[in-house]
Amino acid sequence: MRVIAALGAGLVAFACGIRAQSAPSQSASALLDKLVGHWRMVGHVGAQPVAYDMVARRALHDRYVELHMTDVARPARYEALVYIGEDTVPNRVVVHWIDSFGAAFSIPYGQGAVMGDTVQFEIPYPGVPFRDAFVYRRADNTWHFRLESNRGGDAWKLFAEYEVQAADSSAR
Repeated sequence: MRVIAALGAGLVAFACGIRAQSAPSQSASALLDKLVGHWRMVGHVGAQPVAYDMVARRALHDRYVELHMTDVARPARYEALVYIGEDTVPNRVVVHWIDSFGAAFSIPYGQGAVMGDTVQFEIPYPGVPFRDAFVYRRADNTWHFRLESNRGGDAWKLFAEYEVQAADSSAR
């Protein structure tokens, strides 16, 4: 199984199994700012447990949030840079997923939207599209990432799921 999607070939489907949490409406930029920081991602890809270190920062004149994810295994088996930026249409986002599997797996880019406290997007990889939902939890300042894939037909299946918490809770 490829780890390209391990972290997600990130991904717009607004029916992706996680609904946007009820929250005051906010701009995509404001929600993306909540991703900025140093995070620890713990979850599973399929049935296999995984953990990643993630550093998120504003990049490219603050037009994107760059997520730099690295497998905590030594040596790391997977690494990704994900750029999420607000489109010219309010609350619409564009996603570029670049990872250690190479350039061929970085095409095409993804699109999605911010709804409440959820960033949802889809990357239409040929043959196996992916979609992600990144849900911000205001109560404890954490995130929940859910990735799904579709190998054909109408059935989206869980590919990976992560709980994302501040790596250093005193820093948040």
